[in-house]
Amino acid sequence: MPSNVYKKGDIETLINLAQNRDSKAIETLIRAEQRHIYAIFSHLADKKEDVADLTQEALIKMIKNIGTLKNPSLFRQWLNRIISNIFYDYVRKNSFSKTEVADDKINEIKDKLGCEPGEKCIFSEIERLIRTALMTLPKNLRLALILREYEGLSYEDISKITNTTLGTVKSRISRARLRLKEELADFI
Repeated sequence: MPSNVYKKGDIETLINLAQNRDSKAIETLIRAEQRHIYAIFSHLADKKEDVADLTQEALIKMIKNIGTLKNPSLFRQWLNRIISNIFYDYVRKNSFSKTEVADDKINEIKDKLGCEPGEKCIFSEIERLIRTALMTLPKNLRLALILREYEGLSYEDISKITNTTLGTVKSRISRARLRLKEELADFI
């Protein structure tokens, strides 16, 4: 197979080759999806040190189960389903304490006072406040909101990924937005 197929090939070609256990296609697919997966988990995981492990687990499951994907055009939806299942497993394994998040939020707000003036500092602080507020959301609200706002998925796709009704997805996203608005009202 010409090497330019791996570099310039569309995702469906890579998936078909990976399904036939082409090691170069598998490697290229991992490189192509690694950042996407890491970005999602960085918004979902309670602890930053867990993001890399969750990402690795998702990549392993992606490659191990790539042969089960019947329609390569649905790859992203299929991958997001793997990510959400891993996230739900992570939630079940790790208890979540709202008091820890509250303490972290207080510390981050205190850090805000030590910032030097400038846009970078402001944007960095806003990003931290949003991330902290996201972590206070219940897991199902957080997942729906991140898939919608950070991944840009449609309500229908989120419904399929989370195995819930369209109405439930809309409700979760609406409630998540409302809670974030309330949580961040003093800052934004």
